[in-house]
Amino acid sequence: MFYWLMKYVVIGPLVKAIFRPWIVGRDNIPTSGAAILASNHLSFADSIFLPLMLDRRMSFLAKSDYFTGRGIKGWATKFFMSATGQLPIDRSGGKASEASLNTGLQVLGGGDLLGIYPEGTRSPDGRLYRGRTGIARMALEAKVPVIPVVMIDTDTAMPIGRRVPRVVRVGMVIGEPLDFSRYAGMENDRYILRSVTDEIMVALQRLGAQRYDDVYASSVKDRMPAPVR
Repeated sequence: MFYWLMKYVVIGPLVKAIFRPWIVGRDNIPTSGAAILASNHLSFADSIFLPLMLDRRMSFLAKSDYFTGRGIKGWATKFFMSATGQLPIDRSGGKASEASLNTGLQVLGGGDLLGIYPEGTRSPDGRLYRGRTGIARMALEAKVPVIPVVMIDTDTAMPIGRRVPRVVRVGMVIGEPLDFSRYAGMENDRYILRSVTDEIMVALQRLGAQRYDDVYASSVKDRMPAPVR
């Protein structure tokens, strides 16, 4: 009930009135049943606009930092993330990655929609980067389709480092579902996982025409100079 109130009564109408977001391919979202929505990741705002524009409830796996902040700002961030269906995950790797996988599988096991950013982090420069194979493993274990989603101009509305968004019209394009049932039972084969992940990234690149670089976005960020304070 709380999620419904936030989406349809409080946050949703306000965001739609201000930013007038547009969507293409809404019919590619199934009316029932579990599916993974694989999106490019340009801005923090991606996790706000996409769920608001879908008729069904969906959850994103969000980094746990958004839920652990202190003070008024930390409380407000945690409240907003929880109200919009975000689920906290630890990105430190190892057992934390396994826990994240299990969290996603629980959502899919309940027949719901799960949003994942295959790149693992926001693009530092608007390009599309190499995908992490966790999405492939999740899709094969849960036996669900993967639906490519391209967010457009969210980085203009809210670039990295900006706290207050600009009023810019943003959009999203939803592609046709990708079926990986041919790989049933092969979720532990790392070559298959890489092949599935690469297929997802190709679909995203074709859908959005972003320039693709076959390196991890996190590696690009690590090489970037620290911001001047």
